[in-house]
Amino acid sequence: MVLSMNFDPFNESWSIHRTLMCYTRGMALPNDYAGQACSLARSLEIIGERWTLLIVRDAFWGVRRFADFLDDLQLPRAVLASRLKTLTAAGVMTRVAGERHLEYELTEKGRALWPVVLSLTNWGDDFCAPGGPRRLFRHAADDGQVDRWGRCDRCGTPVPAADTIVVPGPGLEPPDDSRVATALTRPHRLLEPLRPVGATAAPSVEPMRPAGGTAAPLLGPTRPAGATAAP
Repeated sequence: MVLSMNFDPFNESWSIHRTLMCYTRGMALPNDYAGQACSLARSLEIIGERWTLLIVRDAFWGVRRFADFLDDLQLPRAVLASRLKTLTAAGVMTRVAGERHLEYELTEKGRALWPVVLSLTNWGDDFCAPGGPRRLFRHAADDGQVDRWGRCDRCGTPVPAADTIVVPGPGLEPPDDSRVATALTRPHRLLEPLRPVGATAAPSVEPMRPAGGTAAPLLGPTRPAGATAAP
């Protein structure tokens, strides 16, 4: 057996020992790859956890509100908050002021993941979508179709995410109760804020936090000065 010059017996044995401990104790596996020094391993430590790439995908769709991520993905609030914290700490997403609460948008570093999202989507269309692609992508400039390599089949130029229109494909099922899924039954330009019809501020929306302060209370209906609450 030939060992790599970068092989570290201590790191490798510790990584195996830690993984076995997690299995035997029923614990969640760690989200890092001890002993793996390649760029793929470092990337997976940021975007490889369950739900993370789907959050990034939704951010490309234009989802920005905490409540809308919850509405579309149907994941636990604590998990969403944890994944968003990881993505913002890594510089993939940033928090920006919205109408009433903080919202999330992709940074330049996050937008650089579009070829990854597109490639994985095409792979899934090839091998996991017997009914055909759920979504298709078109070039906003000339309505040409964006191919699997991210090029417009009409003008031949590479199409960045910001110039891409997502449209329903033949494999798209009727939307469920998700406001986001319903909104995406219509063509939508990637990265433009998606405002689902009927979306309202809900307690599940993460409240805006003043710089260095605590979470501000959720805004409720106002009453004229001196008025009392209804019994």
